[in-house]
Amino acid sequence: MTKIVIGDSRVIESREVSDGVTIRRRRESPDGTRFTTYERIEKPNLAIIKKDGARELYDRDKLSTAIKRSVGKFFTSEVEVEEMIDVIEDGLYNFGETEITSKQIGDKVLDELAARNEVAYVRFASVYQEFKNLEDFVQILELRRSQKQQKQGQ
Repeated sequence: MTKIVIGDSRVIESREVSDGVTIRRRRESPDGTRFTTYERIEKPNLAIIKKDGARELYDRDKLSTAIKRSVGKFFTSEVEVEEMIDVIEDGLYNFGETEITSKQIGDKVLDELAARNEVAYVRFASVYQEFKNLEDFVQILELRRSQKQQKQGQ
């Protein structure tokens, strides 16, 4: 394998991620520390309309941090979280809009978590929907249960 030096690090291994649009690179710094980088095609900027009406640019890292903070260790690897964020981003860009609401993002995250890990789904929902009491948890569990029953009935 050819090793490429970029900046102060060198590429040890490159692989295409299963999504077909991301390249994962294992790198090594001059001091021997190894780390992973991901390269993606840059997409147009999205403006996020917050609950209070303020606008800010979409930030993948902010979404990643929010998901990791709220779902804890329910995913087996960073790659699994990155794959989930890729799916969420694709859904956001598929709206075909340059501005989307923070609610649309939260709903996409909930949809993806529901398909991957129910406990992570409930944890994220409790943060995203700002649960105040036990009844809020009961309601989201009942909603999730009815959604599962509808899918099984189809």
